[in-house]
Amino acid sequence: MEPDLNALAVFVLVAEERSFRAAADRLGVTRSAVSQTIRRLEERVGIALVQRTTRSVSLTEAGARLHAEAAPAIADMRAAVEATGNLLGQPRGQLRLAVSSIAERFLAGPFLAGFVAANPGIQLDVTVTDEAFDIVAEGYDAGVRLGEVIEQDMIAVPVAGAERQLAVCAPAYRNRMGVPAHPRELPGHRCIGWRPAPRVAPYRWEFAEHGREFSVHVAPAVTTNDMALMIKLAVAGAGITFGMEESFRPAIDQGELVPVLEAFCPHFAGFYLFYPSRRNLAPKLAALVEYLRRSR
Repeated sequence: MEPDLNALAVFVLVAEERSFRAAADRLGVTRSAVSQTIRRLEERVGIALVQRTTRSVSLTEAGARLHAEAAPAIADMRAAVEATGNLLGQPRGQLRLAVSSIAERFLAGPFLAGFVAANPGIQLDVTVTDEAFDIVAEGYDAGVRLGEVIEQDMIAVPVAGAERQLAVCAPAYRNRMGVPAHPRELPGHRCIGWRPAPRVAPYRWEFAEHGREFSVHVAPAVTTNDMALMIKLAVAGAGITFGMEESFRPAIDQGELVPVLEAFCPHFAGFYLFYPSRRNLAPKLAALVEYLRRSR
C-alpha cells in the first residue's frame, strides 16, 4: 500500500495540536478538510487512529503507534524542504521551543533578542513550562532543561556553565529567626516552596555533604509555581526559599537576600538546549544551535 504522505503530515499535525481546528488553522484550510483527510487515512489503514469528542481529540493505540513512527519522518522531510528553500536566503519559519522557567540566562532577554535580530526570517514560539513531556510528540523543535533530566537519545548543547541551587532568605528573617546550620534543620523554619504544576508535590530541596547527595522535605508554609512570587515573599521576610542561584542573584547583589547553607550547595551541570538526533537538522534550528555556540 502506497502511503499518502500528505494525509500522514495532516495526521501528525492533528496529533501535535490535539485539535482539528488548531491543525486546520496552521494549515490554512477548513476543519472539515482536515477531518475528511483523517477519515480517508483511517479508511486506508483500516483502523481508527483518532478518538473525537465534542471537546477534545486523542489518539487511539494504533494512532499513537503511527504517530511515534511517522512524526520523526515527517519532521525530517520538513527539514529537508526547509534546507532546500534556505539555499536562496536566510533560515526561516516558526521555531517552537519548550523552555524551563528557571533557565534564567536563556530567558533573560538579550540572548533571544539577539537571535531574532540576526535571523529575521525565523519566528520564535517559546513556551515556558516545567512539565516533563516528549517534545517531539508535542511538536516542538527543541527544548531547554537541566542536563540531568534530558533523555539519553537527545542531542544536547550547553546553554551556559555550571549552575547551583541556593537556599536564601532576607536579612530581616535571618535577624529575627536565625538560620539553620544544617539542611536537616530546615523543617523548623518557615519555608517558601516550589511545585511545577497543580496536584504535584512540592519540590524536595536537594543538598550534598561530603560528596553525597540528599534531599530534605521542608513542608513549606507557602507553595507556588511562580519563581517571581517566591523571590518577592523571601525579600519581604516570609521565610527561606530555594532555587537556582541565577534567579536570586539580582536580589543577592542588592542585599535583599542572603545565601544560607552554601557549604551544602555544590555546582552541577546546568541547562542544555536539546533536540532529537536527525539526519536533516532544520536550518532554523541549526541557526539557533550555531548562535548559542557563538554566544557562550
